[in-house]
This record gives sequence, C-alpha cells and structure tokens, in this order.
Amino acid sequence: MEASKAIKKRTFIGEVVSDKMEKTVVVKVEDTYTHPQFHKILHRTKKYKVHDEQGIAQTGDIIEFYEGKPASKTKFMYISRVVRSHVTQ
Repeated sequence: MEASKAIKKRTFIGEVVSDKMEKTVVVKVEDTYTHPQFHKILHRTKKYKVHDEQGIAQTGDIIEFYEGKPASKTKFMYISRVVRSHVTQ
C-alpha cells in the first residue's frame, strides 16, 4: 500500500433541522434523481446525526459535513464548515 494514497471521504451538504442535543445536530440531505423507467424526477431525503464539537451550527443553517470514524451508535458524520448561516429575526 502506498503512503501517498489518500483516503477519499464522502462529503454532503444539507440543512440543519435540529440543534437541541449537545455536540450533535440533525441534518437533512435531499437527493434528486430521475426514475429509470418512468423518467420522472423524484426527491429522496435522509437525516444524519452530525458531530458538532464547537456548537457552531444552528437550525436553518446549510452545512457541509463528511463521513468519518463512528462517534457513537448512530453518529459517524463530522461538520467541516457552515456554508450559509440562517439569521433569525
């Protein structure tokens, strides 16, 4: 195995749905695809629990996160940056 070979991590962009837990946010990711037989555009959503150590993400924010080592039973994603911040008025 080469030392220069980098491991490619899957990255996602989604909207924060909940920030009620400590160091964890729930993020909704929407996937759009075309049905192979009927050629209709369909939307699929999935929720991920993302580890947020500093607590920088809030409900409504758009964040980028990546897959990593499991932090708990259901949490294996880590926040990398906040793409767009949602400001409440």
